[in-house]
Amino acid sequence: MAEPPATKVYHDGCPGCAMEQRKEEHKGIPYKEFLFVAITTLASSLPISSLFPFLYFMIRDLHIARTEEDIGFYAGFLGASYMIGRGFASILWGMVADRIGRKPVIIFSIFAVIVLNTLFGLSVKYWMAVTTRFLLGALNGLLAPIKAYSIEVCRAEHQALGLSIVSTAWGIGLVVGPAIGGYLAQPVKQYPHLFHEKSIFGRFPYLLPCLCISLFALLVLISCIWLPETLHKHKGLETGVEAAEASTTQGSAESHKKSLFRNWPLMSSIITYCVFSLHDTAYSEIFSLWTVSDRKYGGLSFSSKDVGQVLAVAGASLLVYQLFIYRWVDKILGPINSTRIASVLSIPIIAAYPFMTHLSGIRLGVALYSAAMIKSVLAITIITGTSLLQNKAVPQGQRGAANGIATTAMSLFKAVAPAGAGVLFSWAQKRQHAAFFPGDQMVFLLLNLTEVIGLMLTFKPFLAVPQQYK
Repeated sequence: MAEPPATKVYHDGCPGCAMEQRKEEHKGIPYKEFLFVAITTLASSLPISSLFPFLYFMIRDLHIARTEEDIGFYAGFLGASYMIGRGFASILWGMVADRIGRKPVIIFSIFAVIVLNTLFGLSVKYWMAVTTRFLLGALNGLLAPIKAYSIEVCRAEHQALGLSIVSTAWGIGLVVGPAIGGYLAQPVKQYPHLFHEKSIFGRFPYLLPCLCISLFALLVLISCIWLPETLHKHKGLETGVEAAEASTTQGSAESHKKSLFRNWPLMSSIITYCVFSLHDTAYSEIFSLWTVSDRKYGGLSFSSKDVGQVLAVAGASLLVYQLFIYRWVDKILGPINSTRIASVLSIPIIAAYPFMTHLSGIRLGVALYSAAMIKSVLAITIITGTSLLQNKAVPQGQRGAANGIATTAMSLFKAVAPAGAGVLFSWAQKRQHAAFFPGDQMVFLLLNLTEVIGLMLTFKPFLAVPQQYK
């Protein structure tokens, strides 16, 4: 005999219960809450890759690379410092979000972005740049609670949209951030009629893009005053609203006590997510280094402004896709099949990049812009799908910690990615005339091998899916 559904009990003064009541009364899309999710995620993600377009020039200006080929080596470790810092602290931030609430962690993280991103723009030594990036990663604990938050502010039928907004804003930040860096870095050189060589932007050529991102983060911090909390703060979680959620997530209230590390649907989706994240981060760094490197090394000889423009267009296409198309992709294919299809389609696009050096003019522009836009759309489909699997594998009381584990693991993979990509890129520069996949062809081949590994992990017996997707 089937058990009757759990009765929903709302507790006075509990922000989580207040949010549940609001969802019962308003069954439509919570636009205001989703807007908060979008702008806070965007503010957090903008600094991560905003340095990519000028990373090549920054390392050269700091005079630490002895040869042109060594620039990729130092650039890789600078890019990795953020992810190393985030890897150390993400589980802690997830646990804090489960204990005291999502909102305090989100507010502190945005504040850390304002301070440390500005200090990075003032860096004149390599050690200062690495230190500020490391601290920015360690003190910016937003990603774990914001994923939990995007699930908790909406009804079940809108949760795919909620997580896709996180992925969209994060992806746009990773695309628009480089665009900001490309357009605003070295303003004295790019816009001599507006900025004087003896001004502060002449002394600190990479301060302007960092300052603009920090000002945006300040506005977001102010808007967080109106951010509602979603965490339940009362005893007897198993008998209230969360009991119903636990029953749909893993089948019983015992899921609150279950070790996250023994939850294989969670852990298998996290590992898959990490492999794809490693690929995406390595791709972002290699794409920027490849486009600005000289054609004699197999690159495109682009300026940082040119790279920023390509990435800005890719970001615009990403926004349209996530807001208007992805929900239908998820509804028709589901998170697992959409991840597999996106992974398969990414392989020929990546394989085509090294051959674009033989193009020029309009043909090069069309090929590069099209490939960058499609690759961004496919990458965000994969990340959103695997994130949805993670959050559906645990109840609310463990969601912050689960996302913290995912963020820590992903950060460690992403810390390896830029360092490895930088070393790999430097090595490829020195083998331009090799018989087997010369120069950058080897770089893109290894990127594709990583994509294939991620694709294989989406199948049984490795990937265990949450109950509702069986």
